[in-house]
Amino acid sequence: MKIFATIRFYYGAFTISFISAVIMVPLMILFKNRRSDILHYWNSVIIFFLGGKIATHGKRDNSANMFVINHQGIIDIIAMEASENTDLRWVAKKQLFDTPWFGYLLKLPNMIEVDRENKSGLIKLLRDAKETKKTKRVISIFPEGTRTDKQQLLKFKAGTRIIAEKLNLSIQPIIITNSKRLLNEHNKTAHSATVHITYLDTFKVDSENNKEWYPKLQDKMQKKIDEEYIKYERER
Repeated sequence: MKIFATIRFYYGAFTISFISAVIMVPLMILFKNRRSDILHYWNSVIIFFLGGKIATHGKRDNSANMFVINHQGIIDIIAMEASENTDLRWVAKKQLFDTPWFGYLLKLPNMIEVDRENKSGLIKLLRDAKETKKTKRVISIFPEGTRTDKQQLLKFKAGTRIIAEKLNLSIQPIIITNSKRLLNEHNKTAHSATVHITYLDTFKVDSENNKEWYPKLQDKMQKKIDEEYIKYERER
């Protein structure tokens, strides 16, 4: 019944808020060199308390320096952090950095802040991405720019394309499905569910010889999303 799914949603939202604000933020302040480990472990705890599981498909490529991921809601980030042992550097809009408590989850591990209302925002994004490429961290970005409850991908924003071309990045596309089943922020329901993370083939951006690589990437990701739904009824 929907009433129980709604109750479960608010339980899930409370669990995420409590673990983030009361446990993760203080631990990251105390243990500066363990911030990535803290994110991985406690996000896996969140998945457990929400009644979720994670299944990964495909091969995770250690040579990739950018993950391009479809986006439905907060569970996408939680599931990626819970399943990965890589130090991810998320790209997020400035407004999220300014939110109480949750902003510290972005500020403390030095995620990449994007100010879409400032013309110099793209310059900063390029600078931060270039800095990240020199490290072992992986740039993680939602090219749609915002979450959506639709099966169809929103048109990819230009920022991902620009930094990928300027820095000649190796991109691994990632498809996440069924995360809305675990916690749906759009209709405020939640259920026990398995979140599926599918790693697609990595490719090196070569805009000189393949000028249409970006729309082709969106088409490839959309086809995989459609396949997941047709074969397994896993919504994105």
